[in-house]
Amino acid sequence: MITSNIDQINNRIKNICESCGREPEHVRLVAISKTHPEETIREAYDAGIRDFGENRVQELTSKMNHLPSDVIWHMVGTVQTNKIRDMVHRVDWVHSISKTKYLKELEKRAARLDRHIRVLIQVNISDEDQKSGCDPESLPDILEYAAGLKHVSVHGLMGMASFTDDRDLIRRQFRLLRELRDNHRGYESETVRLDELSMGMSGDYDIAIEEGATMIRLGSTVFGKREYD
Repeated sequence: MITSNIDQINNRIKNICESCGREPEHVRLVAISKTHPEETIREAYDAGIRDFGENRVQELTSKMNHLPSDVIWHMVGTVQTNKIRDMVHRVDWVHSISKTKYLKELEKRAARLDRHIRVLIQVNISDEDQKSGCDPESLPDILEYAAGLKHVSVHGLMGMASFTDDRDLIRRQFRLLRELRDNHRGYESETVRLDELSMGMSGDYDIAIEEGATMIRLGSTVFGKREYD
């Protein structure tokens, strides 16, 4: 089933990209594997997926120590300073940086291991209190701070749209993230490159791709319905 799901997703990505004048290879599928066992992740791995995302540090660290070494691990859930030390030895991408204190801690921990970690700045594009992410007005300060780092580099922005059936609202929110990315290009430096847009999940990734997503985060579309959350 998972192999068939991935084939269908790849075909849909191709069709969406063709319809909006983009190249499918510019859209990276990150399979969100939270709550799914290692054998299920291995099935997706065998079907060609290499990018896997987790929401919880404890689950991330357990899996990334037991799965193939060429898996690219993405932390997409809320970051806590005291949990960074547990994942920094293996995580490749952190999508959910919303404050400079998280960049500081990542830099300190990555320097000790002589590792390089790529991050995305999460922006609250839905203006909902329960959603994580920085206010758009905070972006300049975070990007300026990131310019002085050596073991952490910013590669773009991440955002979550509202959970709603209003697809026009979702499109406006994704478009806002893209415009924020484009409007902050002037802050790029050796360690800040705003090329990536991580946006779009199982219910709205078509809109995200149309609005410029370079990473889409899909869970149930890849693995099927979770047994629990």
